[in-house]
Amino acid sequence: MKLATKWYSPRLEEEVNVVRWGHYGTPVLIFPTAGGDAEEIERFLMIKVLGDLIEAGKIKVYCCDSVAGRVMVRGESSPQHISWMHAQFQSFIYNELVPAIRKDCDDEAIEVIAAGASIGAFNALAVACRYPDVFSKAICMSGTFDLVRFLPGGSYTKDFYFSSPIHFLPNLDDGEQLEKLRERMIVFAFGQGQWEDPEESWRMAKILGNKGVPNRVDPWGPDYDHNWPTWRTMLPKYLSEMA
Repeated sequence: MKLATKWYSPRLEEEVNVVRWGHYGTPVLIFPTAGGDAEEIERFLMIKVLGDLIEAGKIKVYCCDSVAGRVMVRGESSPQHISWMHAQFQSFIYNELVPAIRKDCDDEAIEVIAAGASIGAFNALAVACRYPDVFSKAICMSGTFDLVRFLPGGSYTKDFYFSSPIHFLPNLDDGEQLEKLRERMIVFAFGQGQWEDPEESWRMAKILGNKGVPNRVDPWGPDYDHNWPTWRTMLPKYLSEMA
């Protein structure tokens, strides 16, 4: 049921680990938090709580190293390099990982659900907004969507601008990308307990709404903190509804 692999990405100029759990079903790409690796979701028991959906053949779960997040949280790189890495990571997802997922599913046209928590939610939203031709939905839990605070001096380049939905979406003109995005669905879920910042999700939802993009905001209340128990409760519920 579990398959771990890795390959050298010319876009990222390094090897990337990719893990798959399951044998059949809707492909779900779950992004790790911050600088997490491809097996983080298993260590934090997310695969366990998704076990029934995986065993039933409803979903097939994929995860890869958070390469761009790792560079960002280390705080050792220039804003230019961090911006470049975000752009390259998203290019890796679209041009390398999604084709690999489709090959693994034996379906060259199958669409993928993106999901993630915290900075993983940023990545899920970013690929869904940037590549709505392949991502049908995004489940964004406890999202952190404005990453400029993590860039040295708060400066960024064009690479980062086009990688960050909170920046590029307000200025996105009508066209094929926006037209397709309006056929998709974005869910923002967050607790109202410790370390949560609901305003991040509300701000992003307003931007999407202004562009006519379907989205839903689900507050989960003060008993849900910014941590794995919250996300382990959320994700099985949404995937059982949306996959």
